[in-house]
Amino acid sequence: MGLVMTRLTRRAFLSTASAAAATLAAPDLLLRAAQDASDKRMRVFVGSHTANGILAYDWDPATAGLTPAGVAAKVPSVAWLAFSHGTDFVYSASELDTFNGKPTGEVASFRLADGVLEPLSARNSAGTGTCHVAVDATGRMLLAADYTGASAASFIIDDGKLTEAVWTEHYTEHGPNPVRQSTAHAHFASFSPDNRFAYINDLGGDCIHIYKPDPPTAQMTRAGIYRGAPGSGPRTLHFHPNNRTAYSMNELVSTVDVLDWHRNDGSLTLVDRVKLLPDTPAGAPAVVSTGCDTVITRDGRFVYFANRGDNFLYAFKADPRTGKLTPMKRSNCGGKTPRNFTLDPTERWMLVANQDSNQISIFARDPQSGALADEGKNVTAETPMRILFA
Repeated sequence: MGLVMTRLTRRAFLSTASAAAATLAAPDLLLRAAQDASDKRMRVFVGSHTANGILAYDWDPATAGLTPAGVAAKVPSVAWLAFSHGTDFVYSASELDTFNGKPTGEVASFRLADGVLEPLSARNSAGTGTCHVAVDATGRMLLAADYTGASAASFIIDDGKLTEAVWTEHYTEHGPNPVRQSTAHAHFASFSPDNRFAYINDLGGDCIHIYKPDPPTAQMTRAGIYRGAPGSGPRTLHFHPNNRTAYSMNELVSTVDVLDWHRNDGSLTLVDRVKLLPDTPAGAPAVVSTGCDTVITRDGRFVYFANRGDNFLYAFKADPRTGKLTPMKRSNCGGKTPRNFTLDPTERWMLVANQDSNQISIFARDPQSGALADEGKNVTAETPMRILFA
């Protein structure tokens, strides 16, 4: 399944993106440079919570055309995909109860060549329900988070191949929500902007575990903990390009913790807590509506959050220096249950993986104002969980 097109390499795009993040003073110039580099047809991979696992699409940024290109890899129940930094390797997390005869999920790796995924390795994670993976900035270490297994694991990467897990931890803390927090739930793995610290969001324990990673050995050493509000369920953590602000999405209460990141010790401190939902009128029944994911523009001027149940995207202006958020507008996400969403490399289009309506919704975006179009278009994708531009 080859590509008959010119493909921007991930390395070239990351170089452009890094320059944009580092030079906030010239966003217009950097945006034009990024657009010039990215206005080419690209391969897109979609993690699918089905037996087919990873679906392939071709993306045309000139027309927002997203064309199905078959099954890229038959790895089951993929909940997340990650791309390595500066190399052409793709990693997947499979949300399984059993893999290789053990009660764990699966972590797999692939080499990307001309839009095709070549399987390299498949390993057991530390527990069941592996829902997220992240690669450190050196490309030598992978972290995995296991939702139902309440655990996390690390792996050494050698030319794209994963070792067996070299470090694991099982979490025991749980929050006050009896339905969603009866146990710990590791949900998201991330690394600090300087790659000196690693973070595991524990939705069940209302906290974010902080570590000092050693990429050559993939070992992790405890470095602290951030405690969110009881019952909040911290789901994801994303760092602003100002290298001082982070946003933690609280799934269970649809709020966002705006955090100061301290580079000396990796700690996180609360600056503000932003509500994504309007207040419920007195006497009205409570609506189950949960926060999901976060997207930040390269210049740091706009931040977007996705919410499920009410199924909307919420756009905010962000102060590029402080990360302070000012609300702009809620808009329709185009379907049901936005599991993941992302900007294309030109940042002129927002793509939304609507899990329960089996579609990817595509909305035009004004790079200057940050506004998303009210109406978009839909492309069929079976149970989409993650959208990854390659």
